[in-house]
Amino acid sequence: MKPITIGILPQEKIRARMLAIASGKYHPKPGEPKIWFTSLRSLAEVLSEDNRALLKVICDAKPESIADLAAITGKHPSNLSRTLSTMARYGFVELRKNAGTLSKTPVVKATDFKILASA
Repeated sequence: MKPITIGILPQEKIRARMLAIASGKYHPKPGEPKIWFTSLRSLAEVLSEDNRALLKVICDAKPESIADLAAITGKHPSNLSRTLSTMARYGFVELRKNAGTLSKTPVVKATDFKILASA
């Protein structure tokens, strides 16, 4: 799996960068972050030790649904769903809908991360 590059900048700088990209004044270079956090603390909440361990369990066990993952981990399905939805928003996990059911299969998109922080 290719590492995902994550950037950390204040909200104002993220907004200014996005506006510059949208207006065509700035073109991101290859390897620049596509995922941004406003602080190391907010990144640490999403990529906590528990959540990184959860990514490993998903990679190793390849559960067919969140309910399967709950049975494997002993965690409550609603808590897992909330955690996985957050990680999916950042592109760390994909939740694929299973045909003919309401269940979703969690698929890990990244287990390695490169973090770029600016002062």
